[in-house]
Amino acid sequence: MPVPSDMVGEVIGPITHDVDERWTMAYAASLGDTHDCYFDTLGDDGVVAHPMFAVCPEWPVIVAGRDISDRWGITPDEVRRSVHATHDLTVHRLVRPGDHLTTSVTYTGVEQRKPGTYQTMRIDTADADGNPVATTYQGGVFLNVETTGGNRPDPDAPAEPDFGDLPAEPLAEIGVPVAHGAAHAYTECARIWNPIHTDAAVARKAGLPGIILHGTATLALGVSAVVDAVADGNPHRVRRIVCRFRAMVLMPSTITVRIWDVIPISDGSGATEAVRFDVLNAEGGPAVDRGVIFLSD
Repeated sequence: MPVPSDMVGEVIGPITHDVDERWTMAYAASLGDTHDCYFDTLGDDGVVAHPMFAVCPEWPVIVAGRDISDRWGITPDEVRRSVHATHDLTVHRLVRPGDHLTTSVTYTGVEQRKPGTYQTMRIDTADADGNPVATTYQGGVFLNVETTGGNRPDPDAPAEPDFGDLPAEPLAEIGVPVAHGAAHAYTECARIWNPIHTDAAVARKAGLPGIILHGTATLALGVSAVVDAVADGNPHRVRRIVCRFRAMVLMPSTITVRIWDVIPISDGSGATEAVRFDVLNAEGGPAVDRGVIFLSD
C-alpha cells in the first residue's frame, strides 16, 4: 500500500533510557575505539560515549514507529523494504554514564522519489533536565512503494553541506578491518537488532548477498578514523555528522576511510572546521558518501 503523507507530524515516544558505563564502553569496544576517554573510569572527568552513541537510544523509538506502521496502512513487507538513506546528527553534548535520556521521533516529511517513498524524521534526545543531547534528521526510502496524499517534504530539515568540488586527491586514506563477527558485536553492544545484520537466512530472503554491517556502524568507524586523524582523538570536538548511505559492507572485509580536506568555517554553530570524508567498501563502492564532520576548537 502507498505511504500516506498525512503521517507527517505524528510523534512516537518518548522512550527513556538510563545509560551506564557498561553500555557506553561496549559501544566503543565494538568499534575497536579504545581511547581512554571511553574507558578510563579512574579519570577525573569519568568517561563519555562515542559521538555516534546517539543512535543507541534512537533505535527503540524508531522500532516503535515501525511496530505501529499499520496505523498508516504500511504493511510489514513494506517496512522491511525501508532502507536508511541519509543521516544528519547534531551532537549538543556527548552522552555520559548516569544520563537519564528521553527520546522521541517526529515524522517530518514524505515525498515520492524515483526509488520509492522518501520519509524523513527528526529524532530528539534530551537529558533529565530537558536539555538537548542529540538531534538527528534521518531519511529512509521505502523501495518501490508509492506515496499518497501529495508530497510533503520537511521545510525545516537542515541543508546538506555543500563546499564545492572535492580535491583531486584525498589528504589521507585509512584502511579499517571489519571482522567476520563485527555486525554481531555491534548489534549486542549498540543494542540495535535487525536480523539482516546477523541472520544469513533473513539477509538472503531480503535479497542481500549475505549479512551486512549496519550503516551506523560503518559511519561510526569512519567518525573514529576522522577524529583520530584530524581532531587529536578528542571526540568532544565533534558537533555534527552528516552523510548519505549507499553501498553495502560485507564481512570480513576492509573498508577505506578517505579524508578529503579540512575547511575552516564560521557558521554560528560553534564549529570551526568541516572535514569532508567518505568510506569505501572492499569493492570500492561508497558505503558512506558525502560525509562531513563539523568540529569545534
